[in-house]
Parts: sequence; structure tokens; C-alpha cells
Amino acid sequence: MGSQMAETLNWNRNTPWVDSPFFTELLAAAELDEPSRALVRGFAENGYVIVDTGLPEATLDAVVRDLEGKYHPGTAAYADHTRIQDAWSLSAAVKQVATWPKILETLSLLYRRRPIPFQTLNFRVGSQQRTHSDTIHFHCFPARFMCGVWLALEDVGADNGPLRYYPGSHKLPIFDLHDLGVTASRQKGLYEHYVEYEDFIEALIAARQLKPVEIDVRRGQALFWAANLLHGGSPIRDPSRTRHTQATHYYFDGCSYYTPLASDLALGRIEPRAVFDITDGRRVEPVYNGVPLSRLSLRVRSLLARVDKLLP
Repeated sequence: MGSQMAETLNWNRNTPWVDSPFFTELLAAAELDEPSRALVRGFAENGYVIVDTGLPEATLDAVVRDLEGKYHPGTAAYADHTRIQDAWSLSAAVKQVATWPKILETLSLLYRRRPIPFQTLNFRVGSQQRTHSDTIHFHCFPARFMCGVWLALEDVGADNGPLRYYPGSHKLPIFDLHDLGVTASRQKGLYEHYVEYEDFIEALIAARQLKPVEIDVRRGQALFWAANLLHGGSPIRDPSRTRHTQATHYYFDGCSYYTPLASDLALGRIEPRAVFDITDGRRVEPVYNGVPLSRLSLRVRSLLARVDKLLP
């Protein structure tokens, strides 16, 4: 890499290279084989790619078997008849999927940082969830260092509720409740105004005339999507069908992590997320520009607390 290109990368080191305004130059200078180059280019352009993971059939079967009969409240941090959150704590197979080398290697290629699996969602049937961006649920500083990976434990097609994506929508601005005139940190509950956010996204799609794509994925394939990509669940045409899938969310190292639904950045009210690396169960130290946040002095923390009391 030439000195000028090295300096370009240095200028933009706190932006994923797939989102960088210098991406074309960075990709041209990257030492990648053609399949890797095409994969990165597709992700940068569309906001998602599909990858064959090579996960063993036995592992895919074990995830389904381990969670059979567990889709009900009280099973994990969050569970209902359609999904289980953080089932990696219940099933070694779920954890194996979240930490599968092929998936981690692909994430490292796409983001040029070490990926941190921090949450799993296992689905028994299609979610039929309204369109949203993951950046409303979990985000970080620097921005956009979050990625979702959705693995098919069985073939997924039009009948059993495939995912619905809007290619290229990851390039839109990142919207949060502030854009709706809502002070997130003063909500009565985390989802008090969430329907308004969903209505906003629906209006945005109509105004920008964005076209959805339903993704058919074969068993063992994984769909990687960028943090800000608009996506949701399509209707289930055949209610008798299951749609066993696993979504794993990944942060990347060298960041600090927070919950946008409870945060107001302009007021200095940031709801931090305690992130645990599924790989080893350890808590991830949040970092800002290379400095661990734990190094903030007690004096600074006390000052911030006093200032917050003066804010509306």
C-alpha cells in the first residue's frame, strides 16, 4: 500500500471501510483474491451478502433439537412462541453457530476489525416483524461497527416467511427517536414510541420509493447485513411451516456500545450496553479512540452527573 493510500486509511480509520468515502481506492489497494474482492464490493453496494458457512449438518440439527419445546416465556432473557433471545447460554450448538470460524473470518474481512458476537435470536417461525434498522436497537461509537448474521437452519422461501431487505438502504442517514421529536431518555418505557419509529420508516420507504427484496436462503447459508440496512419479516404464506433460523448480532472491538432507544446524545444521556463476548463469556471493555472508558476519572464522572441534573 502506497504512502498516500496509507494516509487515506488513517484519516478514515473510525469508519468501516465498506462505508468509507474512500472505499473504491481502499478496495483497489487491498491485497484480496477476486472472490473476496467481489464479496466486499457487494456488501458495500447492497448492504448484505449471502455466504455458504460450511456448518456441519449435525450442528444445524442440534440447534433445532436443543430448543425444541423451549419457545415460551421464562426460558431465557426474552422468549415467546416465536423466538428465544440468547439461547447460546442454553445450547452449545447455538454458541457454535455464533462463533463459527467461517462467519468470524467473513466479518473480519468486511469490517477489518475483530468481531464480537454478543446476542443470539433463534426463531421457530417467521417473525413478520415490521421494517426497521438495527441501529435503533444497538449502536456504537464509532458508528456502524455492528453487523447481523442470519443463518438458515432449514430452507427458507416465500411460504415460511423469508426476510425482507431494501438493498442500498444502509447508505441512508442513521435515524433515532430524536428525529421524531422524542426525548428517548424520558420515555416511560423503552418501546413507548417504537410504533412511531416503525411508521416513520414505512413513510421513508414510500418517499424514497425503495424496493424490497425477499431473500431465499438454503439450509446452512448465512446472510450478513449492515447495521443500518432496512429489513423486516415477510408474511407467512403457509402457517403450517416452521422457519428455524438463528440471527446473531456482532459488534467489533475498539468501540463503545449503547442503546439508542434510551439515549439522547445531545443531552449527554447515553444508555451504555454491557457487552459480553459469547466466545469466552467475558465482558468487553468499551473503548473510545483507543482509550478504555474505565480510565475516565471519578472527577469527570461526577461532573457529568451534576450537569445531567441541570438538563431538561
